Amino acid sequence: MYIDIVPNRGSRPAVLLREVHRDGNKVIKRTVANLTSWPQEQVEALRLILKGEKMLPADQALVIEMSTPHGHVEAILGTIRRIGLDQMISSTPSRERDLVLGMIAQRLIGSGSKLSATQLWNQTTLADELNVSDANVNELYTALDWLHKRQRRIENKLAKAHLQENALALYDVSSSYYEGRKCQLARFGYNRDRKREAPAVSFME
Repeated sequence: MYIDIVPNRGSRPAVLLREVHRDGNKVIKRTVANLTSWPQEQVEALRLILKGEKMLPADQALVIEMSTPHGHVEAILGTIRRIGLDQMISSTPSRERDLVLGMIAQRLIGSGSKLSATQLWNQTTLADELNVSDANVNELYTALDWLHKRQRRIENKLAKAHLQENALALYDVSSSYYEGRKCQLARFGYNRDRKREAPAVSFME
């Protein structure tokens, strides 16, 4: 048996299930069923069966070995591009810009150190989306130096896009401090919030 598609002038082609056999030198065809009303997917499935292909249920035909989270990555990167933040940072695509965008996105997904960023963004599609899966922590700090040099240019872009004559700009100056006795990176110093919990070690950003 086989499926035969017969042209039907200006109408829909006829889809026929046919049987064929030989009688001496003659080839005899017999129409077993008219499948014209069948959906295309069913016709193709029957065609495969007639060819001897093994059909499996949909839940058995595909085995998922790993699923990498993507939805939140798409939402963040899509928002970044929609508001033009990537263009604000640099209108020219570059490795440094991708690393900075990766750090911004990872900060929103889950905050952590620069070292943890290079590890965590490979647990989602973020690193692949920005092509930074091979980045190391030293590259991130280099990208931050690159970003710092562009600070004035970025500020000018933001001002041009969002500020007008006599516009009011509000900004926040936040402070951070660390408390403990064994942090080698912190040091005693002035605390803007006047935290004086001795023997607290305070460090201002």
